[in-house]
Amino acid sequence: MKIMSPQASLAAAVMLAAAWLASPVSAQTQPAPAPPAQAQPAQVQSPPASPAPAPLAAAPAASTAPAATAPSAQTASPAATNPAAAKAEAVTVGVPGMKELSPWVMFMSADVVVKAVMIGLAFASLMTWTVFIAKSIELSAASSRLRSALKKISEARSLAEAQMALGAKQGVLPSFLAAALREARMSAGLSSDAGIKERAASSFSEIVRAEARRIRIGMGVLASIGSTSPFVGLFGTVWGIMNSFIGISKSQTTNLAVVAPGIAEALLATAIGLVAAIPAVIIYNHFSRMTKSYLELVSRASGAAGRLLSRDLDRSHGSVHSRAAE
Repeated sequence: MKIMSPQASLAAAVMLAAAWLASPVSAQTQPAPAPPAQAQPAQVQSPPASPAPAPLAAAPAASTAPAATAPSAQTASPAATNPAAAKAEAVTVGVPGMKELSPWVMFMSADVVVKAVMIGLAFASLMTWTVFIAKSIELSAASSRLRSALKKISEARSLAEAQMALGAKQGVLPSFLAAALREARMSAGLSSDAGIKERAASSFSEIVRAEARRIRIGMGVLASIGSTSPFVGLFGTVWGIMNSFIGISKSQTTNLAVVAPGIAEALLATAIGLVAAIPAVIIYNHFSRMTKSYLELVSRASGAAGRLLSRDLDRSHGSVHSRAAE
């Protein structure tokens, strides 16, 4: 057995010390490669774990949700603290449902006074068209009867013959003939023909005036509706706009979407007033012309009755003179 020298033993001790000192450093640096080894299984297992990003995406959304709701809470807080602003917001929210306003919807949402004005104007318009239909039938029938009667007595030579031609019919011309015969009978024995004709003409004038009053029945209603309906509708409009301004002062907003429905309801009253007034004026003017034409026919009938009376008077005086000559 060989004995080592002191130098060799010293070198071996130095090497052992170096190895002992190097062993902790290697122990500390050796775990460093472990993360790549652990990351590789994570990458291999990543395809089955694909649903994992969804919770990660949901988490930001959930985190942003409070941020999105926070402004709404901040904006809603002034409306909650200010009742006028809340009321105005409620009104503006309800406005989109009222964009398409029909006349019936505007009527139902109008004020009581405006509703009464609209109903009155609608009734006036109904009366206008009722008078139009009734007077058209009446004037047409009266004119045709009078023309037919004048045609029948055009060949008559005396009052009695004219009455026989007309028969027992009622009308203006039979009234003229009856008045002429009555005056001739009551003036029998009087020698003044001018007085008889004058009294008969007075009776004829009364009949003409009575017929004119009868044929003009309903014309006053048309004149009243035509002249007052626009002002009645204007009253309803003024009342409705006044209520709209009161609503503006209560809601403390000048938004057009809030004001427009009330103003539209108010203007509807003026529109109905014009709808009632314009036809009334036109129909009144039409009946004025028709009435004038009918009264001209009545004057012709009066003249025809006066001529027959004059013939009868001349014929009676001629027979008296012939008898006196004999």
